[in-house]
Amino acid sequence: MNESAKKYNNYKAFKLSVAPMMDWTDRHCRFFHRQLSRNALLYTEMVVADAVIQGARERLLGFSPEEHPVTLQLGGSDPKKLAEAARIGEGFGYDEINLNVGCPSDRVQSGTFGACLMKTPELVAECVAAMRQAVTIPVTVKCRIGVDEQDPEAALDALADGVFAAGVEVLWVHARKAWLEGLSPKENRDIPPLDYGRVYRLKAKNQSRFIGINGGIQTLDETAKHLENVDGVMLGRAAYHTPGILADADAVVYGEAAREFDYAGLIDTMAAYAARHIEQGGRLGHVTRHMVGLFHGQPGARRFRQILSTDATRPGAGPEVLYSAFAAVEQERASRAA
Repeated sequence: MNESAKKYNNYKAFKLSVAPMMDWTDRHCRFFHRQLSRNALLYTEMVVADAVIQGARERLLGFSPEEHPVTLQLGGSDPKKLAEAARIGEGFGYDEINLNVGCPSDRVQSGTFGACLMKTPELVAECVAAMRQAVTIPVTVKCRIGVDEQDPEAALDALADGVFAAGVEVLWVHARKAWLEGLSPKENRDIPPLDYGRVYRLKAKNQSRFIGINGGIQTLDETAKHLENVDGVMLGRAAYHTPGILADADAVVYGEAAREFDYAGLIDTMAAYAARHIEQGGRLGHVTRHMVGLFHGQPGARRFRQILSTDATRPGAGPEVLYSAFAAVEQERASRAA
């Protein structure tokens, strides 16, 4: 068992995580986020069990050791396939396997998994039981509070009771319903009203379980307030679009000594990482697209974003573009300080 897995055994350590987000939280994004926070738990994008079993595993599952602790999120509804995919994921070195019971996309609906599984809590319990039998690392679940016309009180309790009975100790809850009919995946992230109280009530009934909350949380101050009622907070779009907030997370959430973040060191690390990726046949933009919001709200943020959005996407672009973008930030800071 690696050191991160040993640490993971203390679930309470994971007060903050960055949500699995399709097309966003790839390995480059996770490497970047890890440079900002040493402690936050990072998640992959959802990977369908069939793809893990039959697809290009290194491309789908490969990650850098620096990303630990990191969770593989799986999608599927066949217990045997999910168990096999979980076993493969453990072999790649992931610290945790998470089952997606919350994604409302058309693709997920056609495969009768993701948020659709809220309607079949017995099947979810069967899936996680099979996954737990296949691996030695933790198996967790991320869900919604309900779907369509379900009563969130009954639906969430049924899902939670089933997975807890199957041996799951950690449940992350996106505090919205998912509407499988009538709303797009994008609309499902905004339109259904947030009901944080429903997640709090679930925690009150399950004091010995780890209950984490997700959905619409924008700041570390909000995170701290939620942590008065639940065990963990999962940041999604806020962490992606304004990743600089993760630079304060270790101090604000985990109680480490406050420090002035070393942005110059971060740029050096990311430039070296990008150079390695380019040497292996990748492009600078694969890495820098996740970094455009780094200086959101700070002097020079607009110019930094412009340079990465244009120059970094050009053929042959190299790490010097990242240094150029950071130089623009430093220049703006200096001019304002003068």
